[in-house]
Parts: sequence; structure tokens; C-alpha cells
Amino acid sequence: MIQKPDYNGLYEIAESQAGYFTSSQARKVGFSLERLSSNTKKGRFLRVARGVYRLVRFPSSPHEDLFVAWLRTGQKAVVSHESALSVYDLTDVLPGETHVIVPETASRRRKGIRQHTNQLDPDEITHREGLPVTTVARTISDVSFSGLAEELVQQAIEEALERGLISQDELLLYANRRGGRTKRIIQETLSETLA
Repeated sequence: MIQKPDYNGLYEIAESQAGYFTSSQARKVGFSLERLSSNTKKGRFLRVARGVYRLVRFPSSPHEDLFVAWLRTGQKAVVSHESALSVYDLTDVLPGETHVIVPETASRRRKGIRQHTNQLDPDEITHREGLPVTTVARTISDVSFSGLAEELVQQAIEEALERGLISQDELLLYANRRGGRTKRIIQETLSETLA
């Protein structure tokens, strides 16, 4: 028996993802590849990348590249590192690839996507405009630990504090967890900011 396409089901999936969905998600609610193609030709769906679509009712996200990368790496992936900084608009860095944290079992090769297999606690993940992203504190800790230029990390810390996106206590918690370079940069930036 052929499953009838469930437009409401697809809408519910896409709504929680800022209008984006994968062909795999669409198949689960009854959309064959032919049906996807037909809806795209009729102007209901927009193909934004191979296997990734957007309902045309939803406006394009300024972070469309991040949605594509996230959906391609799986729904357990979380946008992180420099890519998360760009979501929060905390630095001038323009990442050359999209950074995501994925489960250790995830596929490791995806063009233009840098996959990290760090452990994440549930409280280290938040959502911005339908996109799962590491929290500001975790993001700053990750970019500092991974070697982002100190002035860019300091810029992110100062901007996050100024905009009330993070507290000094949260930063110090991550400084103590990571130690080393991360702790030094956070402590130096906080002492300069408070001076």
C-alpha cells in the first residue's frame, strides 16, 4: 500500500526547523522523491541543497548554510565552535567550514563540515531560530580550547558579557573545567573587562 503524503506532518517537522527538512524526513511522512520533485516544481518546496528542502512559506534563514550542515550530519548534531559564534554574532571570524558536534558514531567525512565528537551535556545546548547550538559559555570554551586567535576569543567574551548573554560565573566555571589556555584567556579577559 502506498502511503499518502502527509502535508501536515511535514509542516510540523519543518516548522521546528525554521521551515527546513530533509528528503529522508519527508519520506517518513509519505513523500516519495517524485512527490518531492513535483512539489518543488509547483513552487511549494524549495530545494536548497542536495537532500535538503525548505517550505516556501518560510523565509530563508540567514544561517541557511548551518541548517544544511546540521540536517546533513543528523538531528543529534549541534552547531558549535566558530559557527556558533557566528549565530550569536559574537566575533568577526568567518569560518571556512561549518563546525558541528556529533555523536561518536557519526560519519566523519562531509565536505565543508568540520565534525567534532566532544561530549555535550543537555544544558550545553540551546536553540536559536530553530537551530541547535552550543550555549555561549560552551562555545567560548570550545573556540578557546581549539586554538582560535586570542583576540577573537576576547572579542567574543567581551561582546557576550556586554549583551548579557553570559555571566562571569559561567565563564569561570568553563575556565576551571578546561584549564590551560582556556582558563588563562578567560581570566585575563575578565580582569581587563572589570578593571
